[in-house]
Amino acid sequence: MNQQGTTAYHAKYFAHELTLRKPSADAGRLSASLFNATVDLNPHQIDAALFALKSPLSKGVILADEVGLGKTIEAALILCQLWAERRRRLLVICPASIRKQWGLELEEKFNLPTVILDSVAYRRAQADGNPAPFLADAIVITSLNFASAMQTAVRAVQWDIVVIDEAHKLRNAYRPSNQMGQRLRWALEDRRKVLLTATPLQNSLLELYGLSTVIDEHIFGDVGSFRSQYMRQDSDIKELRERLAGFCKRTLRNQVTEYIQYTERHPITRPFQPTDGEHKFYEAVSAFLLRDDTYSIPVSQRALTTLILRKLLASSSHAIAGTLETMKERLEKIRNGQPVDENLADQIIALEELEDDYLDEALDLPNPAAGEQPPAPAPKVDPAKLKLEIAELERLATWAHSIGVDTKSHALLKALEIGFAEMAKTGAARKALIFTESRRTQEHLRSFLEANGHVGRVIVFNGTNADPAAKAIYEKWLATNAGTGRASGSRAVDIRTALIEHFRDHADIMIATEAAAEGVNIQFCSLVINYDLPWNPQRIEQRIGRCHRYGQRHDVVVINFLNERNEADRRVLELLAEKFHLFSGVFGASDEVLGSIESGVDFEKRVLAIYQNCRTPEEIAAAFKALRDEMDASIKTRMDDTQRALMEHFDEDVHSRLKMQLAQTREQLDRVGRLFWALTGYMLRDHAKFLTEALAFNLHTPPRPDLKTGDYHLISKTEPNVAGEFLYRLTHPLGEYVLDNGKHCPTPVATVTFDISHHVGRITAIEALRGQSGWLTLQKLTVDSFEREEFLLFSAFANGGQSLDQETCEKLFRCEAQVRAAELPPADQDRLELETQRHAQAAIARSLETNSQVFSQERERLERWAEDMVLGAEMDLADTKAQIKGLNRQSRLATTVDEQHTLQNKIRDLEKLQRTQRQQIFNVEDEIKGKRDLLIDKLQKRLSQQTSSEHLFSIRWQVV
Repeated sequence: MNQQGTTAYHAKYFAHELTLRKPSADAGRLSASLFNATVDLNPHQIDAALFALKSPLSKGVILADEVGLGKTIEAALILCQLWAERRRRLLVICPASIRKQWGLELEEKFNLPTVILDSVAYRRAQADGNPAPFLADAIVITSLNFASAMQTAVRAVQWDIVVIDEAHKLRNAYRPSNQMGQRLRWALEDRRKVLLTATPLQNSLLELYGLSTVIDEHIFGDVGSFRSQYMRQDSDIKELRERLAGFCKRTLRNQVTEYIQYTERHPITRPFQPTDGEHKFYEAVSAFLLRDDTYSIPVSQRALTTLILRKLLASSSHAIAGTLETMKERLEKIRNGQPVDENLADQIIALEELEDDYLDEALDLPNPAAGEQPPAPAPKVDPAKLKLEIAELERLATWAHSIGVDTKSHALLKALEIGFAEMAKTGAARKALIFTESRRTQEHLRSFLEANGHVGRVIVFNGTNADPAAKAIYEKWLATNAGTGRASGSRAVDIRTALIEHFRDHADIMIATEAAAEGVNIQFCSLVINYDLPWNPQRIEQRIGRCHRYGQRHDVVVINFLNERNEADRRVLELLAEKFHLFSGVFGASDEVLGSIESGVDFEKRVLAIYQNCRTPEEIAAAFKALRDEMDASIKTRMDDTQRALMEHFDEDVHSRLKMQLAQTREQLDRVGRLFWALTGYMLRDHAKFLTEALAFNLHTPPRPDLKTGDYHLISKTEPNVAGEFLYRLTHPLGEYVLDNGKHCPTPVATVTFDISHHVGRITAIEALRGQSGWLTLQKLTVDSFEREEFLLFSAFANGGQSLDQETCEKLFRCEAQVRAAELPPADQDRLELETQRHAQAAIARSLETNSQVFSQERERLERWAEDMVLGAEMDLADTKAQIKGLNRQSRLATTVDEQHTLQNKIRDLEKLQRTQRQQIFNVEDEIKGKRDLLIDKLQKRLSQQTSSEHLFSIRWQVV
């Protein structure tokens, strides 16, 4: 359809259709988010997003797909759809280390604005005049720790939805001792939630119960009734699975291999032998870190600071040299009576760009209300001892500087040679991504590599990207992309893009620090080198995942370094490789394995304890064996039969359903694109020149001052898309202008002549109407019940008297048309009004029927919750009765008076408990049924419908 053939009536209908608030269960509800996304969407992801939105009364779901299936994309689809529906109170809670990744995914793939809130950003927003920073004109992203600490501020916002990533960290939320879980449960009570985790069930069914309480405390009864019903030998697992199916969805990798192809990852270990001088230096600094009487390391953060220092010591002499100097300067301030920052760990983290997990730990203050004790006060300073320590730090720093280029640096040259040879074998690009935990090490490696055959081919990537080379690359990128709309206006975002593209197109090697590596997708590189190997398995998996991910076309090689003179280093590498399976296979470490660790930093502290406490190879081996055994107890490479029965067989027909859904989605996306393009052509007909074949247009006269001139391209699912602000989609400011103004096109009564004769392609239903005419009206019906639903209802008839159905009316508007004036006769108007009322009543009745079904399901869920609660009390009574019966049997067999007396006392106590429990059952029944009835009454009130309608236009139609 061209601009000339589109009318104001087409435009108004299309604009309303594209922004229609569809019911939760409607498969077309995700149309806007699917159209707006610049990512390949797989059918299981669409299926999961629809599952999360299916019930307007649901307080949330768990999306538990196996690792690698894109749970983030599923959640992003939901967020994108709600944003398109103008429901914009959206919150993402995730581990601190992946906040940036979330922000970039949402911005780059779904064009969604985001703001990351931490303590610094929160205070800055308040200082800028925003008293409630969680109320933002963007999707708010924050860490689990910060959301927990700011529970009152979080609760104050009426969130439309809250996404919780790595939700298995809250599996103990039902326990009063679990402060984070308890705080977040309270803060998010009555808010709709989407929990993301590949490991909803690790070791105990109580973990599933715990996650259910984060969503809604009325899914199951209390923990006692859950244990009684589902954790006995004779438990009804089938019933539990049925109940889980209502709020937990899991897709397996083997169900979607038709849509997703994965490559392998291959490990290479590069051992190196430090020189005697390097080894002696390592031992000297290590001995210094073993002392607990130093002034250098603040008492309040001794464990964390020591952990960081050990990581820098293993990184390079350059990294530890600078840190030793920082510590020396701090002591000199103490000597001179100057104020010092106790937060040394925070200072080092910022200087070296260590991961955010450490920063959270550094800022994590004791909670006196929870019985947490503040750290012991710093020891009184002895001037003589302080002087000696300053001299010792100066000696160690000088020693570090004297080492120069160490053995490990030379080992990197050989590693690159081996890695590039592997790339040549597979036809992969000659690209290497090197990770280091220190910015000083990064600078040293760049200089070293450029001096050893890689000049002009090395790029560094860190949190500031402020070095001259990065600035030059950025300036060139800005010049190259001037006028394309690719520049976002944010230096931090654009320089990352510029550096990644420079690495892709011009460089061989990128050296990245930890902080900068979050959220970067580098599928064009398939060689990852861990120059410094983190002890945190979650961090390693995240590093490798920058390259080994959906979209990678080659096998990924992972190279790790091993200090052969360090027994502890050897054991760490073995543990990470053999227990966490990080470096090999199709998928690497599964979320199931990584989810067994409460916190990566906590795990690192366990490893640190071995470095600090073990002296001999035998002690080190024994300590790591104990840690491995502990891991064996918590890591399960396969779920047991109960877990498999619960989590892996919700849908036997999943494959055929996904295939059908994929076809329907493509058809729906084609329709959205067709309507949006036709609407745009009409609304911007005086403002732009259209290149219909290319689905592009040049906006030469902006309809609003804030909209830019330039060449816009309609978003595509089959062709490469332009990046930046000229990618045209529904949520683009220009797209929103077109939609909003299209709804208000003047549409007086008129004759609209639809041309089927020149339409490309056959529309049989309209061809049958050629030569006929009649009257048609379009109304928008809004029904408010459990949620708002909107319907566009056509009512039409031909001059012969026969009515036209909804589908035929919709197909009329596929045809080009011409408009001329007309008047609506009273008799025809009366008939249209009667038809309109009939269609509205039918739509209201269908809505009521759907909502009644939803109400019945929710009522049944509340009934089961009440039964759970009562059943728990009854089972406690049954247990007491069984104990009394057993003790009576023992009493009859007792052979001594003392034994008889002891047993009778126990029986007496249990009989007293039995009387109390009987009374409690009546009390529980009354209390629970009262709560149930109150909840059902609230639902009943919400079920009552309020309706309104808006007349959009009436036309005399003709088909020629």
